[in-house]
Amino acid sequence: MLLRITHHTGYTYQDGATASFNEVRMSPRSTLHQQVLHTKVDINPSAWTLAWTDYWGTSVTSFEVHERHDTLEVTATSTVDVRRTPSPVEGISWDAVRSEELADQQAEYLAMTASVRPPKDLAERVTELAAESATPGECAQAIVDLIHSEVAYVPGSTGVHTLAADSWQARAGVCQDMANLTIGCLRHVGIPACYVSGYLMPTADPEVGQSYKGESHAWVRYWNGEWVDADPANGSVPGDRHVEVARGREYTDVPPLRGVFTGTGDSEMFVEVELTRLA
Repeated sequence: MLLRITHHTGYTYQDGATASFNEVRMSPRSTLHQQVLHTKVDINPSAWTLAWTDYWGTSVTSFEVHERHDTLEVTATSTVDVRRTPSPVEGISWDAVRSEELADQQAEYLAMTASVRPPKDLAERVTELAAESATPGECAQAIVDLIHSEVAYVPGSTGVHTLAADSWQARAGVCQDMANLTIGCLRHVGIPACYVSGYLMPTADPEVGQSYKGESHAWVRYWNGEWVDADPANGSVPGDRHVEVARGREYTDVPPLRGVFTGTGDSEMFVEVELTRLA
């Protein structure tokens, strides 16, 4: 699927900002499953910029605005050819997953933080799933199914700082919460897990040339001898409608836009995402 993504975001400042310093992670990655044909980041007001790749392999644009501004606008426009061809995964054993060598290699994707740590009752259920599963891959799929079936997708029910445990208690959240919960459960049983952010074309069979309102999306990758993608929010394997932008340990490694500003009032963020199938 050939997709054009337009992501328009930024801040309005209550009393204006005299300067701001920001990072943008809104440029898709070129991977085995997708090829970026074009990507551009426009900033208003005009800003000093620096493009670089972070530790996790994500494209970042840092920029500074050194003039008074009431609004900061960032528009990222990208064209991506997505071809996710399913391929069988041989998988590895529990002994391999729990080896000291793997624990050392994947230490960053095994780290447990408050953002992803599962509450006691969920941790106990996941421990039972691991004991009942013949392989890590079987356990990982059971965890994805558990989160998908028991946590309802409710837009606006949580925020970017909501802990996974709070989302589980409410049995409600958005894709970020489901990804964090899945990651915490996987790491709890020793399976390395990675947070992925990007976009999802909201329509299963979009018309060519038709634009659709979208939003940022999140899913996970887990280690099973190779990295395997899973989308707990949709209970599916990511396909041609998924466009990957960033990877990290959890959401704090991949926010589309973050920064600081100098000023006396509050700021409010706005976000608009539009996806168009080109072919």
